[in-house]
Amino acid sequence: MDRILYTAMSGARSSLEQQSVVSHNLANASTPGFRAQLAVMRAEPVGGDGLATRTLAVASAPTADFSPGPVGSTGRELDVAIQDGGWLAVQAADGSEAYTRRGDLQVDANGMLSVLGRPVIGDGGPLTVPLGSSVSIGSDGTLSAIGEGEAPDSIAEAGRLKLVSAAPGSLVRGEDGLFRSQPDANGVGMTLPADENLRLASGALEGSNVSPTAAMVAMIDNARRYDMQMKVIGSADENAQRANSLLSLQG
Repeated sequence: MDRILYTAMSGARSSLEQQSVVSHNLANASTPGFRAQLAVMRAEPVGGDGLATRTLAVASAPTADFSPGPVGSTGRELDVAIQDGGWLAVQAADGSEAYTRRGDLQVDANGMLSVLGRPVIGDGGPLTVPLGSSVSIGSDGTLSAIGEGEAPDSIAEAGRLKLVSAAPGSLVRGEDGLFRSQPDANGVGMTLPADENLRLASGALEGSNVSPTAAMVAMIDNARRYDMQMKVIGSADENAQRANSLLSLQG
């Protein structure tokens, strides 16, 4: 009887874990460049003496959906949509290099170019532009700036965005939402080289690849699966009580 409880209990727990992944995806359905997290379930035998017949259902989110999101025009000069599966290099909180598809760039009070507060990396490190300048971004990621009050012919190059190529599935998502290359044996991710052939579209943003409709359907499916597992647990408990009643009558 306890075999049913093992399976149903672990299945209910995994359904809740999957529900949290789907909820996270749905909450980011309007986040630029967001990549949906994929949740899978697998059977995992329970270790230990006398437990060879016990199996747990385990949920995990091993990777992300790397399919592209829809690209829409915004007309904003600091919005960029990276083409051909490229990634924008940014500096993570620990100083390491990480990658994102989010392209709504900002200039902070110090003139630093950033995405959600993460400095954008160029050829020589984090990029900065003159304060008060008008900035435009070329298709190859080159930044051009015109100082406040200066004539249009005084435009000057202010750096170049670092764009990298990565095959789908070769990057892993961190707890901060940024992606990094697969870690080596020492747990350190490799820094990817810049790809000079990558191009981007300025004045446009790539949206999230999360389908709100599919996410809502998945939430309903997970809720129904959880209810089913709880009913199995209830049935197993009732069967156990009936068995105990029969044994007490025979005794």
